Amino acid sequence: MKKANLKEATKARELSMLLAVVSGSGENQEFEGRITVYVTVCVIIAAFGGLMFGYDVGISGGVTFMDDFLKKFFPVVYKKKQHAHENNYCKYDNQSLQLFTSSLYIAALIASFVASKVCSKAGRKPTVQIASIFFLIGVVLTAGDLNIEMIIFGRIFLGFGVGFSNQAVPLFLSEIAPTNIRGALNISFQLFITIGILLSNLVNYFTANIHPHGWRISLGIAGIPASMLCVGSILICETPTSLIERHKVEKGRKVLRKIRGVENVDDEFDSIVHACEMARQVKDPFRKLMKPVSRPPLVIAICMQIFQQITGINAVMFYAPVLFQTVGFGNDAALLSSVITGLVNVFSTIISIYLVDKAGRRILLLEACVQMLISQVIISIILFKGLKATGANLSKGEAIFVVVLVCTFVMGFAWSWGPLGWLIPSETFPLETRSVGFAFAVSTNMLFTFVIAQAFLSMLCKMQAGIFFFFAAWIIIMGVFTWFLLPETKGVPLDSMVDKVWKQHWFWRSFVAEDEFRTDVKVV
Repeated sequence: MKKANLKEATKARELSMLLAVVSGSGENQEFEGRITVYVTVCVIIAAFGGLMFGYDVGISGGVTFMDDFLKKFFPVVYKKKQHAHENNYCKYDNQSLQLFTSSLYIAALIASFVASKVCSKAGRKPTVQIASIFFLIGVVLTAGDLNIEMIIFGRIFLGFGVGFSNQAVPLFLSEIAPTNIRGALNISFQLFITIGILLSNLVNYFTANIHPHGWRISLGIAGIPASMLCVGSILICETPTSLIERHKVEKGRKVLRKIRGVENVDDEFDSIVHACEMARQVKDPFRKLMKPVSRPPLVIAICMQIFQQITGINAVMFYAPVLFQTVGFGNDAALLSSVITGLVNVFSTIISIYLVDKAGRRILLLEACVQMLISQVIISIILFKGLKATGANLSKGEAIFVVVLVCTFVMGFAWSWGPLGWLIPSETFPLETRSVGFAFAVSTNMLFTFVIAQAFLSMLCKMQAGIFFFFAAWIIIMGVFTWFLLPETKGVPLDSMVDKVWKQHWFWRSFVAEDEFRTDVKVV
């Protein structure tokens, strides 16, 4: 066994040396190509998977806020809401109501592992197409629902769509993007998530007063982006990496020429071929992922997803209308406030697109930890002092200040942990474990999204204002993790990640065994 491993490692080093000769210095090489109209169209179409995810995140909070929806499916919650002296923090505490929101995410968790196999064996494009079909089925079931069982099944199908799209789209974007703007194009996925959240808030604002089927319109409008993704997924190409990985070498070269807009793609093509050759030597990607040599990217990918959710961001986005009504806004004002936070979310993500390849990953994450921590602590103090379990709500000025603080919190998240939670895992896994490794990232994200969605209203009831101290404590842990354990990956070519990042890091270098890692092989 040791001889076999040594032989495999020697072969890897020989291929690395050969590629270094072919590609020159290799470290900072930029391949020929330009941003073509076709690539731009492909990126926009694929990113509609993110828009569907964002719409589903935002729409559920607004719909569960509507009286017509509550009367039809959750009459117990509706009756609690009507009681003038009901506990301000507990009026929406209902496990079935939370299951309506969270069922999507447990389905996405399960689907992500199936999607990983489909992504590897069939390609990125078919995985996106399957996601769009799940989305359409889910929209039909939720918008046309006759009972609570039907609506939960609809949310489960939407979850399957989220699992497939969140697995395929970030990989698709990373593999189709020119190397020098890989970070910016990858973040377009997160940008479309924020646009989806904003659109859901706008839709809820206008349908809240359409009786008795405003909620049905809100859920049904999701069919528009789902249909666009379904039709658009026919038009997009498969990524060259996926084609070559599945032995469609000449087709991969043809697609590479098409997306780069130049005839001479030999250097980039050779690098993809060599990367695929190395990936094929790994017969069991899961076993490879479980080895200590894969520990750095795996731990960072999982932790990034946990921290992304434990900030409390999705609790705020799920239940923004409920939260704002809790602190004293009326129905329309609460929905309008959630629209404002949605706008902040979108524009802050655009800032991230501009800064991520200039300022770097670490500085954005660390700055955001400080910004989110201050916001959460001040919100907690205001609610502790001004919002009691029963009785009067906050004053108008205090309630507006809470909205400002929530916007400040969302702003920090949107230019850091939101987009970088998806970008960093897509940068750090080598090709041979990329699909299965990213599946772990997606499933972790869905698991903790499910936990927060299912538990938030109950936590708000039990912990009251203390729930924001709970999230603030986790933000401190996130900052410490980033400072000590998260290396900077800005400007580091994917092929040099081992030598330039893991082997240089004070902690992770102990996990990197030189004879197990392939080095200096170009991965696009």
